[in-house]
Amino acid sequence: MNDNSSRFGKYIQLRFHNSSVKGAKINEYLLEKSRVVHQDEGERNFHIFYCMLAGISPDDKDMYGLLDPTQYRYLNGRYGSEDIVRKWGEKYSEVCNAMDMVGFQEQEKVDMMTILAGILSLGNIMFEPTETDVLRVTGKSMGWLKATAGQFGVQEEELLRSLTCTLSVTRGEAIRRLHNQQQAEDARDSIAKVAYGRVFGWIVSKVNELLAPNVDFDVELTEIGILDIFGFENFAVNRFEQLCINLANEQLQYFFNHHIFLMEQNEYKEEGIEWETISFKDNKPILDLILTKPIGILSLLDEQSAFPQASDRDFVDKLNSKFKSSPHYEVVRSRSPLFTVVHYAGKVQYNGGGFLEMNRDTIPASIRDLFINSVTPLLSVLFAATISRTGTLMPRKAKVMQKADDNFNSTRKQSVGAQFKHSLAVLMEKMFVASPHFVRCIKPNGNKLPDQVDNKRVMDQLRYNGLLETIRIRRDGFSWRPSFKEFAQRYNILLIKPDLPLTKESCLSILNTTEIHGWKCGSSRLFFKYWHQEELSRLLERLGKAALVIQKNYLSLRYRRKYLSLLLEVSRQRQAQREREEENKRPVSPPVPLPRRKKPQPRPRSIMPTAAHLAPVPRPRNKQFEATPFDNLEVHSELAELIGQAGGEERARERSKKRRDNIRWFKETQARKVVRNGAFPCWFHGMITRRQAEDLMTDKPVGCFLIRVGQSREGYTLTYKGANRCRHYMIEMQSNGKYVILGEDKAHPSLPDLVQHHSRVGIKPFNELLTTSCGQTCDHNTDYEDLKGLDHLAVVDRRSTMSGEEEGESSPDQVHLEFQQLFLPPGQNPDLEAQRPPVLRRISDRRHRAEAGGGGEALRGKLRDGERGRAWGDEGERDRKSRPFPRLYPSIRLAMREIQQHFSDVQEQSPAVSHSTPKPSWRRTDS
Repeated sequence: MNDNSSRFGKYIQLRFHNSSVKGAKINEYLLEKSRVVHQDEGERNFHIFYCMLAGISPDDKDMYGLLDPTQYRYLNGRYGSEDIVRKWGEKYSEVCNAMDMVGFQEQEKVDMMTILAGILSLGNIMFEPTETDVLRVTGKSMGWLKATAGQFGVQEEELLRSLTCTLSVTRGEAIRRLHNQQQAEDARDSIAKVAYGRVFGWIVSKVNELLAPNVDFDVELTEIGILDIFGFENFAVNRFEQLCINLANEQLQYFFNHHIFLMEQNEYKEEGIEWETISFKDNKPILDLILTKPIGILSLLDEQSAFPQASDRDFVDKLNSKFKSSPHYEVVRSRSPLFTVVHYAGKVQYNGGGFLEMNRDTIPASIRDLFINSVTPLLSVLFAATISRTGTLMPRKAKVMQKADDNFNSTRKQSVGAQFKHSLAVLMEKMFVASPHFVRCIKPNGNKLPDQVDNKRVMDQLRYNGLLETIRIRRDGFSWRPSFKEFAQRYNILLIKPDLPLTKESCLSILNTTEIHGWKCGSSRLFFKYWHQEELSRLLERLGKAALVIQKNYLSLRYRRKYLSLLLEVSRQRQAQREREEENKRPVSPPVPLPRRKKPQPRPRSIMPTAAHLAPVPRPRNKQFEATPFDNLEVHSELAELIGQAGGEERARERSKKRRDNIRWFKETQARKVVRNGAFPCWFHGMITRRQAEDLMTDKPVGCFLIRVGQSREGYTLTYKGANRCRHYMIEMQSNGKYVILGEDKAHPSLPDLVQHHSRVGIKPFNELLTTSCGQTCDHNTDYEDLKGLDHLAVVDRRSTMSGEEEGESSPDQVHLEFQQLFLPPGQNPDLEAQRPPVLRRISDRRHRAEAGGGGEALRGKLRDGERGRAWGDEGERDRKSRPFPRLYPSIRLAMREIQQHFSDVQEQSPAVSHSTPKPSWRRTDS
């Protein structure tokens, strides 16, 4: 989502079987969670926040509790120009579509967006001390506290208590310790970082679950791994994240050195060739400086993190005393906690401020229990899960009870530095058993513009990536090492001998005919310098040119001979033509009459076979011919015996059973989704065969289409009339109920949405637009005889809805229902209030009692004056009623009304603001 950098490392594993992709897995490393609450000058927060605010519709913003982007402190009051906002809106649509394609449920997406909105609201909570040293939320932040509690699905009193105090139990006695203002703000920011990190980890875990290979355990899968990790970083201010990033680069450089250089030298020894030791800059001492136990930078950081009273200055002072004599560490004399590490790519100065807090990554102890009991299911799952040794999210299985020591807030919880060390160790194990290829990316300039090269930036990147050292060492070693068989097969033409054996002696004979020097011969392969391959290529090119000359002269001689033979044949034909002309000039003798032929006698009538004994002749598939008497016959047992197919009866029985199962699947799960306004759409043709669909398209124009139910699978098929033939596109159903045309990258909530989309966007790969629906063959008899009677389902649903509304209107407490309708999402049924959990009813009832005292009449007046229209269509009404929404939507909307009212009061009281200033676009007019 970030155009500059994803701010986390990823290792993508693609798993194959017989050259086809069977699944994938993603491992993520070191998400920069601190960016959620703090960004340096010129930087932005994670782009998902901006995309969410730009892409969500106004009604959905009201549902999630989102206001103007400039109001959120975590976004630094910055948003972007109209062009950037439009691109963010498009990005949001792409993200939602990608989640639909993978298989995320709608309720999961709603819960995720609600949590992200809660993180933004949490950042606007500010504290102030009281006379009794007890912190309280400022007046202008009270609405944000209520909004955060509603978005997180918890009670606002419990959330405030978790932010302003710490509750610990010692020997059975509960001790409550109040926070000062700085501690409360740190607790607030830590909740935001942990919540964002948990949501991010859940997305990765969910993607891995949905993309897991669906094969048997005994099937062996091959794998391709792609590691996309941070490059070496040296900013103006380098913090804990930069130390971890540069540690990862040190580890990868160490692996690169050993794989490219030391492993090659070991191969030279095994092959028994003479070689000179290649000198390179070994960064093992730098890794020991950071990773060694018990005296290493990360070990000392974990040691200081265990002391609650330790400070960042104490940590840097301890580093200075331990490593002041190390050649890879430099002491910085400054009031700020600074220290310098000499990496393989150069010196980097780190600011130790915040190292301890980032390494602890702790949240208030009561927050975990509070979020586990949240009415938002996703938040409860995230904080009930455990964290592995590598820092990844591990959802708790239903059948396995996790012990307290494995939980997130356990006293044995590992630090961020320890988790990162474990993840690096696991990554290195995977890379050492693989056959890696290294791709180094160079950024030419910082403006993202073509035809611009910043020489200093490029040289810094070459040095940071270790490419300058790599180039020097590659020149000193043998970069090309073909086997004897490979070399002889490729260069045997140099000896110009047929049937050359692929042996060591043949390779030596080939090389002795050349003037190449400096190569080595081992026991199983040859070793060449990087320029040897170019010299051999020039020799092959010379032979290629000679072959062209030979071919040119041979073809010239061959076709000249052919040309001369053709000239001789033409002269012969001309001579024969002249002779025929001379013969025609001679006098013609009278014709001799032929003898009279006898009248043919009638033959006896033959016995013609009846049509019943003739086997049907099938038409070619996907061709538009006229119908024949044998088209579209159902395959049953009598027909199978008539045609004489072996095992035809059994196949016909299986096909009939599959057809019945698919009809049952459609009636039970799909009929209500397809029926619109009491009837099937004109482009829907039920369960017809492929041949019948093509027959319907015979006289139709290009662009005509229909959708039919699959006969052999649970799904649909779209038949399209092309310019030369009919094409059939499979429509798959995702696990989340979305519809996707096989090969497309767009998921649709319903078949009508799919048709509407592809009437504007062509279907790949031919970009074919759906222009005209095929229509039924008759106005009275439909094409879906097996599905008759299902077109009345919508009428029944509409009647049941109308009867439910009449019963609701007869309720005695009309004011309560109207107030309840105000805090329900558009289209939701008020009768759902009785089915709500107790915590929802308690919050709603408390709002009722607070407002019922003096605002009942005013509320009824507002409802009468601003009542929304109910002219919704049947399709839109049904979609809105089935749409998921946040669990505490009433609380979120009340909090938004309070925030907007406070903002309006501030504007009215401010003398600098004119009364003619237009209202901001994010404020609702009915509030």
